[in-house]
Amino acid sequence: MQQGEAQAGGREVIPILDFGSQTAQLIARRVRDAGVFSLLVSPRITPAQLRAMNPSGIILSGGPSSVYEPGAPACDPAIFDLGVPVLGICYGMQLAAHLLGGRVSRADHREFGRAHLSMAGKSDLFNGVPDKTTVWMSHGDQVEDAGLRFETLASTPTCPFAAVRLVDSNRVFYGVQFHPEVTHTPHGADVLRNFLYEVCRCRGEWRMMEFAEEAAASARAAVGEGQVICGLSGGVDSAVVAALLHKAIGPKLHCVFVDTGLLRSGERQLVETTFRDHFRIDLRVADAASEFLGDLAGVTDPQEKRRRIGHRFIEVFKRAATQIPGASFLAQGTLYPDVIESGHGHAGTAAGIKLHHNVGGLPADLGFKLIEPLRELFKDEARKLGQVLGLPEQIVWRHPFPGPGLAVRVLGEVTPEKLALLRDCDEILLEEIVAANLYRSTSQVFAVLLPVQSVGVMGDGRTYEHCVAIRAVETQDFMTADWCHLPYELLARISSRIINEVRGVNRVVYDISSKPPATIEWE
Repeated sequence: MQQGEAQAGGREVIPILDFGSQTAQLIARRVRDAGVFSLLVSPRITPAQLRAMNPSGIILSGGPSSVYEPGAPACDPAIFDLGVPVLGICYGMQLAAHLLGGRVSRADHREFGRAHLSMAGKSDLFNGVPDKTTVWMSHGDQVEDAGLRFETLASTPTCPFAAVRLVDSNRVFYGVQFHPEVTHTPHGADVLRNFLYEVCRCRGEWRMMEFAEEAAASARAAVGEGQVICGLSGGVDSAVVAALLHKAIGPKLHCVFVDTGLLRSGERQLVETTFRDHFRIDLRVADAASEFLGDLAGVTDPQEKRRRIGHRFIEVFKRAATQIPGASFLAQGTLYPDVIESGHGHAGTAAGIKLHHNVGGLPADLGFKLIEPLRELFKDEARKLGQVLGLPEQIVWRHPFPGPGLAVRVLGEVTPEKLALLRDCDEILLEEIVAANLYRSTSQVFAVLLPVQSVGVMGDGRTYEHCVAIRAVETQDFMTADWCHLPYELLARISSRIINEVRGVNRVVYDISSKPPATIEWE
């Protein structure tokens, strides 16, 4: 979707000019959580492009630059003359003040972390917010002289202009030096909601049901009389894409599920039951377990495992695709963070954190046109869409699973025997997590088969068997993660069950590493 197309169907939209803030995505999420659609756009967007979006308001994000640095990102000052309210956050406030007649300079006292905010009086931006509250600051510059055209709304002990309002009958601008989008600002969500509803007069019509209808209609128009292939992995994203396209184009959708032999217990059966039996979708299962396991024989290097699995997946998928006559479209479960992190987002300032290949690393030269109906959504929104489309809970809320499957959770050489052992351990672990009502409150939980054996005692005999590690993390974005403090009683029960029920394991350990410095997966 190009800039200017977000307003399709008369949707309310709040474009966010992204000046490189690490929390720009979070601003978009908070606005959407409040019931208004938002998206990141480049600071270089023209007033005409913004006008074409028919925005209800505009937000200027924070960023790492100083407004006086050579090459610092800026926006066209004519944006303030579009007749819609503008909110500047941190750098966005400083830039607006700089463009509108204020003065910005190095602060005598930098603010990083929590600060105490005091209101100068009542205002619609702070409606319902206590007169004294805590906010999260992260700045070295600040507005030094707001000038006669600005009204001070709030301050901190070291930042006199922590929030301002432009006094101008022809323009509506508010600026906050703090970050309302982060959870460290307790009333930040209230500030953003006030901007949306008190200042911009939004109606709050961003709902998954409306998005589902809109996305289905868009896909239907794009596909026309064509046929679509969707690579089902068993994960949330591809499952939601399949359900949405089935709603949109019915029998023109053909799903391909590749059984690599590296799947979790019951994964293939769950996919077949859900999509073939429940949704009546044309599902083709490519049984290629022997091919994948043959490729992995004797391989211990994690990167080589991934390379071989990716190569084989492409070959199997291409082979399956040739059995679907007339297929000209390929559906992928690309999400909004994937677009941004890959350096292809609307902001145009992404650093290309990582490349995302959503269907097992499928290359562009397969010859299909891409359909990516989720590319505007965050992960939690994709889950909500899955619920709206009637996907079962065990698919909508299932934890992420790596593309190479259990191959990167069997450390060292992958064999059928090790895979079977790990599946049994993983099944017990997830059973206990679900029984303890902790599955939804944890982000990812899994077992890892370590490439070591240890001495144990069972009955009156000595054992020398496998060691299994348990990994449980909680995270919002999977860029960073903390290990979960699972109850000792639960860990004891998991360990006891695995050792007693899985022949070949005599030791269970718990991974208490955070990301960073560790990664979530072991390989």
